[in-house]
Amino acid sequence: MRKNRGVELPAQNTRNTAPPGRVLFALSLVPLIMVLGNSMLIPVLPAIANEYDLSALESGLLITLFSVPAGMIIPLAGLLSDRIGRKKIILTALALYGTGGLIAGGSALFFAEPYPWIIAGRIIQGIGAAGTAPIAMALIGDLYPPEHRGRAFGIIESANGLGKVLSPILGSLLALIAWYMIFFAFPFMIAPVLWAIARWVDEKKTEAQPSPAQYKQDILRIFQKQGRWLTLSFLLGAGHMFFLFGALFFLAEMLDTRTTFSGIVRGLYLALPLLSLTLVSAWAGNAIERHPSTIKMFLILGTCLLGSVCLLLPFIGQPFVVIALLFVSGIGSGLVLPSLNILITSAVGKAERGIVTSLYSSVRFLGIAAGPAAFGALPSHPLLLFWGTGGACFLLALFAARLLRRPRKIQSKRGHSRLILHTLPQASEDPA
Repeated sequence: MRKNRGVELPAQNTRNTAPPGRVLFALSLVPLIMVLGNSMLIPVLPAIANEYDLSALESGLLITLFSVPAGMIIPLAGLLSDRIGRKKIILTALALYGTGGLIAGGSALFFAEPYPWIIAGRIIQGIGAAGTAPIAMALIGDLYPPEHRGRAFGIIESANGLGKVLSPILGSLLALIAWYMIFFAFPFMIAPVLWAIARWVDEKKTEAQPSPAQYKQDILRIFQKQGRWLTLSFLLGAGHMFFLFGALFFLAEMLDTRTTFSGIVRGLYLALPLLSLTLVSAWAGNAIERHPSTIKMFLILGTCLLGSVCLLLPFIGQPFVVIALLFVSGIGSGLVLPSLNILITSAVGKAERGIVTSLYSSVRFLGIAAGPAAFGALPSHPLLLFWGTGGACFLLALFAARLLRRPRKIQSKRGHSRLILHTLPQASEDPA
């Protein structure tokens, strides 16, 4: 078993080449479709609640019962992807995702009391979502050599952000026809993605998988040696997702109660704070590819930006100022999320990459589920909500400053160079 002293990062002067561009295009469609599952529904939740006289809790379950099952199933999907192949899991998950949309939309047409069936469809969609973007991220880690991962993950995070930007607008437009058209849109959009993944993505053959007992030992070994760093990364990802979706919920409520904008206009304003995340993610991915040493700076700077926004928000009552501040927070998340993606996929070996990236994505989903709930439960305690979130951000930034060290370049006997990021003083396993 080979050893190293840190985390694999993009290198220079290697002979590895990236797959054709259409492969990355096909894989980038997966997170774009997945993020529509929640974000596209947010603008029409009031219409659904009015249609069936639902309480705030009941309408909120349409978000929660998508995100919680996804967060719970993601580790299992990652484990299966390590053993039977990532492409198979992605294709099956996309099919489930579309089927859940058909069930939810069809129930509105054929049942007088469709709410339980809509919930069932959302749960099925959440289970399907578990095997989409998280497994696609692991597959990119498999297919792309280290020196190309920065750009690839920047594009993936940008696609994720683009989905968030388009979701409120698309949801508002579909609601002009009927609110349930949103659910029918899922299988329609998934069909070309299924075709592209099946046709263009060729998964590399994996080595023979270890026994379940050995697999468990390998995972425990990874967390014993790199657990502090991995835990920090998980918390950073969950924290940024918690604030992002909580802030969207907060802004949607503010636009609904303090303005007279139409649904489409509100959707446009909801999309603006996410635009910065999308643009900065693409830029950050390219910057990491050229200068991997910027990863630590991006993690600290982006999290501090988010914390600073949280400190200011309790004193702001104007919707447009709130939008401007959330635009700044999107810049912070755009710096952090691509950095976390490349570190998570480079921290462990290929055999364990699926389960570790899936655990990370699971924690992110739980952050998504908790954000709207927390922001909805504490509207009368803004200092506790925002300053508590801000304090957590600054604490995580401090841990990042203490636990991470700048990468250094090492030279192999064959003349190939690699950059190694020391996360802890002791040695860790080679993640190649």
